[in-house]
Amino acid sequence: MANLTITVDEATLKRARIRAIERGESVNKFLAEQLRKYADDDTEEQRWREDRDRMRAIAEKYAGHRSTRAWTRDELYEERFERYGKPSA
Repeated sequence: MANLTITVDEATLKRARIRAIERGESVNKFLAEQLRKYADDDTEEQRWREDRDRMRAIAEKYAGHRSTRAWTRDELYEERFERYGKPSA
């Protein structure tokens, strides 16, 4: 575990300590969790971008291919089934 030193004015730290006590947590634990979330944001944002790009590719692939054919639920969710498995009934 690494240590991190930050600089904050005393009034802010006092209010943060009071809030932490009210919530039954520590300022250190709260800041560590916020830092983890901050560090992980890029990973989550990248996943959203990749999903968006996949959906665009699918939309472009089928753009202009209209027919009277009705899609089945399995066909519509085929990629999701491949990735996560088909749910059991």
